[in-house]
This record gives sequence, C-alpha cells and structure tokens, in this order.
Amino acid sequence: MKTFKSILTTLSLALALSVTLASCDKDDDKVIPETELSAEAKSYVSTHFNGVAISQIIKDNEGLSHEYEVILANGVKLEFDAKGAVESIKSLKQLPDSVIPVKILDYVKAQYPAEFITEWELDLNDQEVQLSSGMELKFSKAGDFLRIDK
Repeated sequence: MKTFKSILTTLSLALALSVTLASCDKDDDKVIPETELSAEAKSYVSTHFNGVAISQIIKDNEGLSHEYEVILANGVKLEFDAKGAVESIKSLKQLPDSVIPVKILDYVKAQYPAEFITEWELDLNDQEVQLSSGMELKFSKAGDFLRIDK
C-alpha cells in the first residue's frame, strides 16, 4: 500500500510539473533588440527621457496583438502598443512633467502640491495616475478628474 501511495504521489507531482512547464511554453514574452522597437516609441523615449539608455525591451505577444515593455537604465518602465503609442509609465521617482497630460498635471499640482506623480496609465475609457503617497486618481480620457481610486 505504501508503494502505491508513493507511485501516486510521484505521478501527481510529475503531472503538476508538466502542466507548469507547458504553461511556460505558452508565455510569448521575449527580449528583443532596440532595432525592433517602433520609431514612434523610440522618439517618445528620446523626447521625454533624453540621455537615459534603454536597458531592455520585452515584446509581449497577446494572441494577434502585441505590446512592448521598455525598461530604462533609471528604472522607469514604459509600455507601448503595437503602433508605438505609450500606454503606461511607472517609476519609483517623479515622472517628467512632459509625460503627463497637462490637464491632469495641473489638477495634481493644485490639489496635491506636496506630492508628485510616479505612475500614469491610459486605459480604454480613462486615465489613472499614482501619487508619491500611493494614492491613485482616476481621470476621464479628456483629463477631467473622476474620483480617488482605492
């Protein structure tokens, strides 16, 4: 009986391992050279993060579409869609004012003058920023304040 339990345990572990390995094979993230990044994305990086080197670019294939995650030498992470439009920017430090839509930047400076923006994200229906305190604010696509997001 002990042998049967050992065999069953071994088979269960082997099955779990094979399922895990199979799911890893489906992960379509791959590191790519800077030459494969779109001109629009390269231009965005050089405009807003002039002089900061690109450390790594990861192409994420999601079905028929793909996105690019660009990691800069200063730790900033940017995500671009397939056309090179920026979708999100994350940092542990203050983001440059130039990457934040003016209406949102003005609102944050007026309402939270002691804080700064560390993350910005553009979603399908809205925009979101995270402040240095960790507070998240939601805005419309046009930049109008909607609510504090928890």
